Amino acid sequence: MVMSKPANDKSSKSTSNALPAVLQAGALATLEDHAKSLILKQMIPLHLNAGERAFRPGFACSNYIVVKKGSVKVSVHTETGREIVLYRVQDGETCVLTTAGLLSGEHYDAEGVAESDTDAIILPKPVFEELLATSPGFRRFVFSSYGERIQSLIGLIQEVAVRHVDRRLARHLLRLARNGVVEATHQAMAHDLNTAREVITRLLNDFADKGWVEISRGRVALKDETALEHFADVW
Repeated sequence: MVMSKPANDKSSKSTSNALPAVLQAGALATLEDHAKSLILKQMIPLHLNAGERAFRPGFACSNYIVVKKGSVKVSVHTETGREIVLYRVQDGETCVLTTAGLLSGEHYDAEGVAESDTDAIILPKPVFEELLATSPGFRRFVFSSYGERIQSLIGLIQEVAVRHVDRRLARHLLRLARNGVVEATHQAMAHDLNTAREVITRLLNDFADKGWVEISRGRVALKDETALEHFADVW
């Protein structure tokens, strides 16, 4: 018994020393010895050159990725070709879409491209599933990372919605207009667009200053529909 403890300690230290630095810091540093050993045996190094694609829409999620050094930009493109950056996976981070795909069996619905030369480690799906089942430390890391990223994505959605409420309002006015006139209160339009009445009032005043609309109580007359249409189509 006296000899077995030092032997185990030596094995544990050897395993820890062989692990990449990214797995020896933060939440991953608290992984159980058996989890560290499994990762050390099964991990596969991955290198992406700057500009190289890590995944794209339609690709199957077959590996769990932890970035050691570098940056992978995850983005989607609108129908008009505009890119919306969802998030970046950087040192010590993982990709929430990859986690979601591994858990659900769904394919990627966004694109991941290395912004700089990037080094990572990947764990095949069976290893990821075994670690989830047997390692509380790994589960905490996975779901903590997942939760933090989801919160940031919710913030992005809110930001995009607010940022483009002016264009949404322009489209809304064009859709509601009858003979060039919209019969609706600012509050009703705010409700339709899921925003505040004050936001609608401010934007309508801005449109009026540009000469696009004329505002009266409960009524908005479209004075320059061509300008509104052009503005509404800019994304």
